[in-house]
Amino acid sequence: MPNPPPDTLPAPPAHRPLPTVLRWLLQAFAVLCLIVGIIGIITPGLPTTVFILMAGWAAARSSPRLHAWLWRHRLFGPMLRNWADGGRVSRRAKWSATLMMALCAAILLNISVPRWAVTMACLSMACVLTWLWFRPEPQQP
Repeated sequence: MPNPPPDTLPAPPAHRPLPTVLRWLLQAFAVLCLIVGIIGIITPGLPTTVFILMAGWAAARSSPRLHAWLWRHRLFGPMLRNWADGGRVSRRAKWSATLMMALCAAILLNISVPRWAVTMACLSMACVLTWLWFRPEPQQP
């Protein structure tokens, strides 16, 4: 399904201004999360969606310009808009997370790592995947 043109998208939600120091800290956090999220696109085991959501949250409170850019971005915008629309997660994002976590679990099971660490990591991933698959999906037009 193609993304709608940026000028037809609803505006991102507005938030009240914060003190300058807090705004700068949140903006730095938003940029850091965005960088880590972009790295997560190509790095197995490093999630993308959660970092983009955190970047969107921080940008919404610190930089209307950055938030508007993220909101209308071809790749990141749908994640933010779906989350803003009731915490929705696309089926594609769910499958991507499932496959990446399965790959990480397989790697952990085949390298020399303490058994307790493998168990904790696999249990954590199972909990996250359970939560993720119970999230509602975006409504199809």
